[in-house]
Amino acid sequence: MKRKICVFTGSRPGARAEYQEAARQIGHELVERGYGLVYGGGNVGLMTVVADTVLALNGHVTGVIPDRLVEKEVAHCGLSDLRIVPSMHERKAVMAELSDGFIALPGGIGTLEEFFEVLSWAQLGIHNKPCGLLNVSGYFQQLIQFLDYAVDQDFLKPKHRSMLIVEEEPSALLDRFEEFFATHAAERFERSRT
Repeated sequence: MKRKICVFTGSRPGARAEYQEAARQIGHELVERGYGLVYGGGNVGLMTVVADTVLALNGHVTGVIPDRLVEKEVAHCGLSDLRIVPSMHERKAVMAELSDGFIALPGGIGTLEEFFEVLSWAQLGIHNKPCGLLNVSGYFQQLIQFLDYAVDQDFLKPKHRSMLIVEEEPSALLDRFEEFFATHAAERFERSRT
């Protein structure tokens, strides 16, 4: 296994079949490239579609789930590695330590919160790992427009906006991650810096 990629995504399947198809595609791409998956450890929604796809292809899946969500998100008990942690903060810190990059697929508040935390850590120099949105069927388009507006209104520096990688196809997004890995030195995530 070359690297591990963290995928944040919904605990619901979403309204469009394209979301599930993208979750399956990202799973295929990860295994094809020799990457492991790190994700929230649930057995629901798009989370389980990605995990089950990787597992079906004999890939490695690490799930990280807070003990309070084990029953609510129905912890996936068939993973290569399931880590039960005491809090959401610990979940995010463990996922950040284990992962070499971060991808958000369509999801809700939790997906966005987890993704934007790691993106803000990149902005602050806490880690130097790629952060990307898989903009399935334009799902994140209004969010991307908002970030561009934040640049226009001088609340977000262009150099920080450019840290966000956005692609519509899983293969294109992971190609961009590989370009990032080729040009940036790996750094260990230090949770004490958060």
